[in-house]
Amino acid sequence: MNDLASRAGAMLDTIDIENVGPRRIGRLAAYDGLMLEATGFREPVGANARVIDADGHAALAEVVGFRGDRTLLMALDADAPHSCGARVEPDRRGTSVEVGDALLGRVIDALGNPIDGLGPIATKARWPLAGKRSNPLDCGRVTEPFDFGVRAINALLTAGVGQRIAIAAGSGVGKSVLMGQMLQGARADVIVVGLVGERSREVSDFLATKLDNVRHKTAVVAVPADHPPILRLRAAMRATAIAEYFRDQGKRVLLLIDSITRVAHAQREIGLSLGEPPTMKGYPPSALGLIPRLIERAGVDTRTGGSITALYTVLADGDDTSDPIVDTARAIVDGHIILSRALAEQGIFPAIDVGKSLSRVMTDIISPEHATAARTLRRLWSVYEDNRDLILMGAYKDGSDPSIDAAIAHHPLILEFLRQGQKELVSLNVSVTQLVDNFGA
Repeated sequence: MNDLASRAGAMLDTIDIENVGPRRIGRLAAYDGLMLEATGFREPVGANARVIDADGHAALAEVVGFRGDRTLLMALDADAPHSCGARVEPDRRGTSVEVGDALLGRVIDALGNPIDGLGPIATKARWPLAGKRSNPLDCGRVTEPFDFGVRAINALLTAGVGQRIAIAAGSGVGKSVLMGQMLQGARADVIVVGLVGERSREVSDFLATKLDNVRHKTAVVAVPADHPPILRLRAAMRATAIAEYFRDQGKRVLLLIDSITRVAHAQREIGLSLGEPPTMKGYPPSALGLIPRLIERAGVDTRTGGSITALYTVLADGDDTSDPIVDTARAIVDGHIILSRALAEQGIFPAIDVGKSLSRVMTDIISPEHATAARTLRRLWSVYEDNRDLILMGAYKDGSDPSIDAAIAHHPLILEFLRQGQKELVSLNVSVTQLVDNFGA
């Protein structure tokens, strides 16, 4: 009995009553199917809330703004039966996420709940959902090559440790196949995948076919397209926060967000609901401003020696690479890979358009021989593409231009160099050797 009393006393001693204020409870005043308005609920933007629905269950919502003396909340459960005057309670779990080694090999949703049927996840550490603000000078330079196991990327678009890369393409051009190859071939300590806004079938297919040999070191955050926009937005932020935690442990992390376009669509829904003016293609300013904030969280950390090499897929609607989301992402990343529907229709996978793709860190991390061979291949590719119509119509006469003759002669070799089987992995050293042997001086 004395032991029980002493333990109870120790617990009570930890409570600082003098610094505890009243717990403010609000009331639901309006709900339009997406946005909730509460009175008497003075919580900051980003805070979580519990709305007691008509069945007596607590449905989660997040504070996203204010209108007069009313607090605007975005429902995390779109199907909850809310009623006018419902009780709105604060929930303190919204500003940080659970992180730790226990997440590896697991699949969770945007709220951190396991959805893989493998039981609860025991994590002790926490990390801010929006990340920790850091000094720009703590973000190190990209100086070391990153091996992705894909010949065309290793040789022609050489990536570096800590680089941010956008993969842009229309639907059905092979983004998923390329992502699977890059995940299988990546030399990383930890892989974090955020599957945002995709079809539910694609989520299970991705887990079954793209993570065969790397599942044990991969943490997956999956939120399909039928979930509320705030959950889709949170999925990308949670995946990035998990990657930041492992980087803080000094590990080499590969982060994949599929897709950044769905994240922007989610922010568009939220922004328009808050009354933001639509701009290009209906995107409000907050949707375009979200992309740099999310992408800038990746990179090399000079304090810990850890790094986040990030891949962001971008859906180019109608193969339009001038789409606002494609343009915004391409402007902030350190390199972009454009997939060509014309190559995909010829059965060439990965269908990388060499002329339109670029790695901005490549010249800093490769040898002069490698750079010379890559420039030669790019020049031959560009000459052929510029004169494609003449060549295919038979209007070009052999011997008229030596550069065009060389481009025509090397074109089958270039296509064969780009082509790679879905299960085939080609290391960085082998890729560079093949490039230099075929296209070197």
